[in-house]
Amino acid sequence: MPVRSNPTARQLRFGAELRKLREHAGLTSTEAARLLGIKQAQVSNMETGRLPVSANRVRTLACQYECPDKELVEALAGMTGERRRGWWEEYREILPPGLLDLAELEHHGTSLRTAHTSGIPGLLQTLDHAREVFHQVVPDLPPPEVEHRASFRIKRQAVLFRQNPISYRAIIHEAALHMRFGGRDVAKRQLKHLLKMSEHPNISIHVIPFEAGGYPGAGQPIYYVHGPVPPLDTVQLDQSHGIALLGAEAQLNKYRVVLDRLMSLSLIELESRALIHHIVRST
Repeated sequence: MPVRSNPTARQLRFGAELRKLREHAGLTSTEAARLLGIKQAQVSNMETGRLPVSANRVRTLACQYECPDKELVEALAGMTGERRRGWWEEYREILPPGLLDLAELEHHGTSLRTAHTSGIPGLLQTLDHAREVFHQVVPDLPPPEVEHRASFRIKRQAVLFRQNPISYRAIIHEAALHMRFGGRDVAKRQLKHLLKMSEHPNISIHVIPFEAGGYPGAGQPIYYVHGPVPPLDTVQLDQSHGIALLGAEAQLNKYRVVLDRLMSLSLIELESRALIHHIVRST
């Protein structure tokens, strides 16, 4: 099989998980290659996501590495064999690779959780709101790129409305609901859009009211993509230099706790809708 020159974040994560299995077995890549009857370079390329791996090869690797976690092995086997290009590939030469990686993760995720304290989550934004967000990027984006990024963000929302829509839980601080991106009219339409989105059974919106006081997470947006098994979950964080994707066990545990604590500070869905209604009337 040809070696990939630019593996996606999902392919890199797959390779990293294969490396973890080998390291847990106490084997070097050279020893693993000898066991499998392949070259050491092939093991290295598999573990860097550059060489495609079949589901049967994953099971063979797991057997040789004496991995007892059958659910993890089958989840990894399920990550193989993807041949069809995703819709996000049409943006490959237009937008930063990190955005495409995020869309791919969402597409393959089993559920999504997010928490925002100063903005509206991307999958809940209107097109006008998204445009205004990208107009605020520093340094300024050229008008065509603003449109590309805005349209890409709206297309990502398809995961919420596909045949088997993904479960999506959003935590939004009340402060974000008072922000008037694009002016009063755009802000009001955005709030009404939140209410409409919250009517879908797979979407739940929870508001942290001002009265809740302090909260964990330092105000940083958190996006948690659940994989087929917990070890394959991914956390996405927005940083000044771009998107960061985290998958180490300690990192996943940390952000699970943060999201749980934020949820404990949030209003239930009915109360959250009532608060959003109130802010709409006062906007």
